[in-house]
Amino acid sequence: MAIAGFPTSSDIYLEVDGVKVAVVQSYSARAVKTSTTVEAFGEAEPVATVAGQTTHALELTRLYATDEAIRDGIDFYSLDGFSLVICKPDRKIIYSDCQWSSISETGTLGNMVLEKVGIVAAKRLETEV
Repeated sequence: MAIAGFPTSSDIYLEVDGVKVAVVQSYSARAVKTSTTVEAFGEAEPVATVAGQTTHALELTRLYATDEAIRDGIDFYSLDGFSLVICKPDRKIIYSDCQWSSISETGTLGNMVLEKVGIVAAKRLETEV
């Protein structure tokens, strides 16, 4: 799928069961850890912190469905358990077991484009290339 003026299309994409279903122009990622403090009676400050779970929230901008996904009748609203793959020069980052949290779409007839998609990922894996 060649789209003029879209240089990152091969570097950031959504994948379902090993198949690329959409390319992404850009993304922003935010990790949040739910850490808590341990307080002790009589102490003015906490005595320790305990690390909690990490949540990965991402916002994707300008998603284009691949030709194959369009032929297969992709429905972004029914996607779940997909992966976001980000290829960088020295490493690959994979956010897996993703669920979408918000979708905003615009476009023209016959062009499957989503403007903004918010996703939450269960896992983040970074590997060297």
